[in-house]
Order: sequence, then structure tokens, then C-alpha cells
Amino acid sequence: MTQARTAEQRTTAPPRPQYSRRQILEILCGLMMAMLTSMVSTSVVGTALPTIVGDLGGQEQLAWVASAPLLTMTASTPLWGKLSDIFGRKLMFQTALLLFVVASVAAGLSHGIGELIAARAFQGLGVGGISALVQVILGDVVEPRERGRYAGFVGAVFGVATVTGPLLGGFIVDADRLGWRWCFFVCVPLAVVAFIVTQKVLTLPKVRRDTRVDVFGAFTVTGGAATLMLLLSLGGQEFAWTSAWSRLLLAGTVVLVALAVVAERRASDPILPPRLFRNRTFLITSFTSLCVGVAMFAGMIYLPQYLQVVKGMSPTASGLMTLPLVVGMLIASTGSGQFVTRTGRYKWFPVAGMALVAVAMGLLARLHVGSPALVIGLDFAVLGVGLGLTMQILILAAQNAVPPADMAATTSGVSFFRNLGGAMGVAAFGAILTTRLSGELSDGLRAARATPPPGAADLGSPDQIQALPEPFKHIVLTSFANALETVFLVGVPIALLGLAAVLALKELPLRGARIPKARTAGPVSSP
Repeated sequence: MTQARTAEQRTTAPPRPQYSRRQILEILCGLMMAMLTSMVSTSVVGTALPTIVGDLGGQEQLAWVASAPLLTMTASTPLWGKLSDIFGRKLMFQTALLLFVVASVAAGLSHGIGELIAARAFQGLGVGGISALVQVILGDVVEPRERGRYAGFVGAVFGVATVTGPLLGGFIVDADRLGWRWCFFVCVPLAVVAFIVTQKVLTLPKVRRDTRVDVFGAFTVTGGAATLMLLLSLGGQEFAWTSAWSRLLLAGTVVLVALAVVAERRASDPILPPRLFRNRTFLITSFTSLCVGVAMFAGMIYLPQYLQVVKGMSPTASGLMTLPLVVGMLIASTGSGQFVTRTGRYKWFPVAGMALVAVAMGLLARLHVGSPALVIGLDFAVLGVGLGLTMQILILAAQNAVPPADMAATTSGVSFFRNLGGAMGVAAFGAILTTRLSGELSDGLRAARATPPPGAADLGSPDQIQALPEPFKHIVLTSFANALETVFLVGVPIALLGLAAVLALKELPLRGARIPKARTAGPVSSP
């Protein structure tokens, strides 16, 4: 404990550079380009997976192609924050960008499924660094009072990238002159431009710090996160939840998390300082972010399935149908950010946002085979507004509640819990969907006294389902809609838990004054 206190006194926050609004916007453009391309890379491959597996083979390893980047992204998030404290924000951000570019090119050039999985894992490492350090750098550049204005744009980009990735993937796969490899190559140019922009305009002062890396803490924190992510990502798919593999991974997670607690309490410069978990605001925003992650990833993963399977839309059409969600996030995120900057008040935005997320989950649970497009679009918009009001404000509240020296650990910690919530949501909802779908199909066939046509047991793609003969097609579509109803209904109490938590959030005055429009001073030069 004494060592931790000594380290806290020894590590001082750097003086905040004085940027003009124009310079902040230039930096923000670079950060948004990096976030856009990195988040698109995690979702663009979804619609291309059948084509990729058909080309490279390895159907039994398909889950790893999708899970590998999510695993490494989530597990590495806390580590990037600490590394940026030691080696500098700019260097680590550009390292993450470079790692992402190299891994994306390697993924596009893969000749086997093993090569692709390895490249996707390294791609996830880069994405983890980019997504965490964008928020950290924004916190270094802008005072909390002004930060809401710019954080709103970052939140909007996050939503746009996550939702439009499958749309872009469908377009690339369908294009005659492109092919699935361009799902990875298309992300490279924006990442290169983001690297150049940050190299040109981002100047942060260097700070003398204790450069000893908490090796044991890094191993236990990332190891615990990795084993938990493996369990959540592959449990119920690659192996049963009650199998020896599940028990082994669960035991490994418990042991590593226990060791991480010991390591972080004893380390002189921990990756996740224990004092953060004594901070009421950090605990509330982390838990609420976990609930947001569950709801957000449920929407991003399972809404396209509803549109493509139940409604029979193409990947491109289903992507266009999610535009109300994107627009809702964009308007809510930027609008709330502007209001926070003008007034300094922020608490009631995540409160309203979590309430809307709960309402949206209830509305989505009411969708069925014959739901009109207008109703679907309105339901999507409600979810988008709820997410837009919540995500970035939670990070802002957490950053504002800790000393500047703890900002990187705080930001990466909140981001980690949001990503963890997403993984938990995808795993839990996937198990619910599979179980409920099987039961609904059995009940539907029994009630209709129908027999599945030959080969129906192997159906999986939307095109195959739409080609089914009646009445079996109607039974499948109705069963799928009913199964998704259960998925979204489960999201309601999770959103309500997040609402209850954020209601307990204490609104603290935002540090700093607003940036005058006339300011023209350049950034402080690095010593």
C-alpha cells in the first residue's frame, strides 16, 4: 500500500497543452479516422465469413475468425492505457495504428484459415489500442467541460462504424472486381492517413515517470480477461458449457483474477490501480458501460439477423435499414455533447439514455414476421438515441472524477468493461437464441403436423431459408422471430440494471473552462 502511495506521488500529470479549436478539430479528425477504420474492421468481416470459409476452408474454425479480434481487443485494453502512461500517448497510438495496418494487410493476403485467425488476433490488438487511446488523447487535449462537444463526435463514429461495417462487407463481397480480401485492405488507407495526421498535429509534453512495467499485473490482468473471453466467445459453440474445457477456462479465469487483485495491490505502478475501485463514479460508470455493451452488441449482432432471416433482406438492404439507428446515435451523441459543453451538466443524459435502451429492447421484442418497415425503423432509432446519450457521457464522467494522472487507466478500464459486456451479451444471447429456436421449431412442426423437407437440418444462410417450401418456411421464420423476441426481452432487465446504477451517479462539476473561439496559441512543445 505504501509503495502504491509513493508511486502516486511520484507520477505527476503533465501540463495540458493549449490548443486552438482548429487544432483540436484537426486532431479529432485523425482520431476519428483511426477509430472509424478500426471499428469497421471488426464488423465488416461478418457478411464475408461464408465466402472466406468457402475459399480458405476450415469451416470448423469459423468461430475463431470472428472471435479472435474481440478476444485480443478486450484483453489488451487495460494494458494499452498503462503503456501510454510509460512510453507516451502519441507513440503508443501510432504503434497501435501500425500494428493494425500490418495485421490488416496480412489478413487480406492470408492463404489459409490459420494465417487469417492469427492476423485477426493481431488486428484486435491494434483495435484495442486505438479504441482506448482515442479517448485518452482526447482527455489530454481538452478539458472535461469542453470535452463533451468532441466526445459526441467520437461516439457517433463508433456507432456508425459498428453498424455500417456489415453493409460495407456485403457490398465488397457482391462487387465483381473486389472480393473478400478487400474487407481487410479497405481499412488500410484511412489508418495510414490517421497516422500522418497525428504525426503532424499531435504534440503532447513528455513526462518523467517510473518506467518499471508491472509484468506480473500485465500477465494476470490480460490472462484473466483472455480466459474469460475464450469462455464467453467459444462456450456453447466450440464446446458445451458443461464440458471440461468450460470448467478449465472458468477455473483459470478465477485463479488469474485473484492473482491480478494481489498483483495490483502490491505493484508500485499497477495497470489498474486499486484506488480506482474505491472511486464511486468509476464503479458506476464501469458497471453501466458493461450493461451498455450487452445491449449495444445485442443490437449490432442480432438486428441484422432479424432483417436478413425473418424479413428476407439482402446484406446491403439490411445495412440501409439500420440507418435510423446510426442517425439516432449521431444526433443524440453530438447533441448531448454540445449541451454538456454549454451547461456543464451531464448526469441526466445517461439516465435518459439507459431508459430509452430499456424501452428499445422492449419494442424490439415485439417485432414479428409481418412488422412494417416504419415500425422497425422507429424502434431502431429509439435504440440509437439511447446509446448515443449514454456511451461517451459515461467515459466523460469517469475521466472527470479521477486525477489527470489516472485518466489513462480510468478510460481503458471503462472501455474494457464495455467490451466485456459486449462479449457477455453475444455469448449469452447466442445461447438463448439457439435454445429457443430449437424449441420453437419443434413446437411449430408438431402443431402443423409437418415434416421438414430433405436437407432442412443443414440450413443456415438467409437465402436457403427464403428458398424453403411452405409451410415449413413460415414455421422457420416465425420460430426465428419468437426466439429473437426472447433475446431482446432479456436485454430489458439488463438495461434497467444499468439505469438503476446510473441513477446513483453523483454529478461532479466538470473541470476546466470553455475554449474561446479567438484562441490561436499553438500547443506546448515537448521538452
